[in-house]
Amino acid sequence: MAASTHWAASATAMGVLERGGTAFDAAVAAAFVLHVVEPHLNGPGGDMTAVFATADDRTPRVLDGQGPAPAGASAAHYRAEGLDRVPGAGALAAAIPGAVDAWWLLLRDHGSWEIGDVLAPAIGYARDGVPAVPRVASTIGAVADLFRQHWPTSAALWLPGNRPPRRGEVLRNPAWADTLTRLVAAAQGPDRAARIDAVRTVWAEGFVAEAVAASVRAPHRHSSGTDHAGVLTVADTAGYRARVTDAAVGEFRGRRVAKTPAWGQGPALLAALAVLEGFDDADLDPSSETGAHLVLEATKLAQADRDAWFGESGDPVDVGALLAPDYVAERGALIGETASPDLRPGRLDGRDPVLADLAVADSAPALTGGAAVGEPTVTLAGETRGDTCHLDVVDRAGNIVSATPSGGWLQSSPTIPELGFALGTRLQMTWLQEGLPATLTPGRRPRTTLTPTLVLDDGGPVTAVGSPGGDQQDQWQLLYLLRTLVGGYDPQQAIDAPALHSTSAPSSFWPRQREPGGAVVEDRLGAAVIAGLERRGHRVTRSGPWTLGRLSAVGIDRARGVLWGAANPRGMQGYAVGR
Repeated sequence: MAASTHWAASATAMGVLERGGTAFDAAVAAAFVLHVVEPHLNGPGGDMTAVFATADDRTPRVLDGQGPAPAGASAAHYRAEGLDRVPGAGALAAAIPGAVDAWWLLLRDHGSWEIGDVLAPAIGYARDGVPAVPRVASTIGAVADLFRQHWPTSAALWLPGNRPPRRGEVLRNPAWADTLTRLVAAAQGPDRAARIDAVRTVWAEGFVAEAVAASVRAPHRHSSGTDHAGVLTVADTAGYRARVTDAAVGEFRGRRVAKTPAWGQGPALLAALAVLEGFDDADLDPSSETGAHLVLEATKLAQADRDAWFGESGDPVDVGALLAPDYVAERGALIGETASPDLRPGRLDGRDPVLADLAVADSAPALTGGAAVGEPTVTLAGETRGDTCHLDVVDRAGNIVSATPSGGWLQSSPTIPELGFALGTRLQMTWLQEGLPATLTPGRRPRTTLTPTLVLDDGGPVTAVGSPGGDQQDQWQLLYLLRTLVGGYDPQQAIDAPALHSTSAPSSFWPRQREPGGAVVEDRLGAAVIAGLERRGHRVTRSGPWTLGRLSAVGIDRARGVLWGAANPRGMQGYAVGR
């Protein structure tokens, strides 16, 4: 089974599985296709995280493709540039690209195909073209003036005929096809692992790294409205390699839930589940007034702890302490009958929480059209400017992976013309204030929002699930887990059901705004439920009937001896396929 946010990636993964590839071969092939077919949502210059398990080892592991800050990316340097927060677009927001190396690490250690065979579909799409989905066209249209006035290399690639592409118009990226072809040619060595490692070295230290470093040296327009040079160097990329780490694991209703550690936002989902574990099943229907209220309030508490404690700078949080019964009970006791507009992180390990001054002051500027060059995620009002990507794959042997690639969007920084891609903007998730867990620090990973999920029972993995959506990713997955593990929904019903999310916490993305007590809901939640939330003090924004949530999922039903898949119908682009 394969499911993803774009039909071409799902079909590519299924084609690999049909020809005997493993789930990991299929995921890598699909991921590189996503770079081409959803360039407004992810790219080679971005990042990714995945949670996976193999048929031989059912222990969940995390594939960490989140690159750290370059050596020159200090909070002091950015403040000296006249900035009070990391911009949402431009090379100063770029972490060391991590996605590509992570995919090749997964292929080397758990795949079976040669790198040239895995990359062939992406090379074909990049060279021969792919029809532009509606959001590609609208995203390019939103930044067309920026491209024309400040980013001419991006205009050359994405404005054919000096105009945004039309929906369905075939887009090509010959420079990226050439880059991939050169990388495949570098796959030389005595065995498959050596050949893949040779390509990884060329990516990190050779012509790709040299072109990346040269491109950032020229000052260019950032989302701050000012011009700056980037700081990424060949030494930065040469010193980085992706890695596999242990997962953070929590429990809910007899299942284990595996997430990234607290250098990402993953444990926030575990914290919300731990709080909701103490409530009766009858109160946990997200489509009811009580259930929706509990979801929103548990989310606020979890995100407040995320903002106070998660990140690599300083003393990292102990996820075990976050999920300790006494602490969870203390947090759950804060949930009342009415909505709280406050940021309420807890005291952990005898330490007082510290939030960024900008977050506490709620001083970030209101979102405007010019902010489209930042993270292409969901606005506070529920408008979708884009998203991230997601893919899930499980094969007949039981290998399973849930992966969320993102960053390196076409609107994130100027296109590197000889390579055909842009750098990412993940550093915007750090703060320039010193002394925070998420302070911008050279060599430290930004606290990514990329947060795929594995669900396991006593026999091993049963579900791989995830979603695009920035700060909403775990919120929408929380709805899915409540509906499947408590409400008895099947996976597709859970994905289709009305969605909602909180906007009360500071956004992880520039310009870092928040809406105290804010909640965005699909109208299908129903007039009575929405009115009940408003009576409880939630500041509700109605976003339309089918607007929130981008989930896909695959899984293993051992009782019936079958695999299953499910995909998001919103936007008519997600796709699940299997046999």
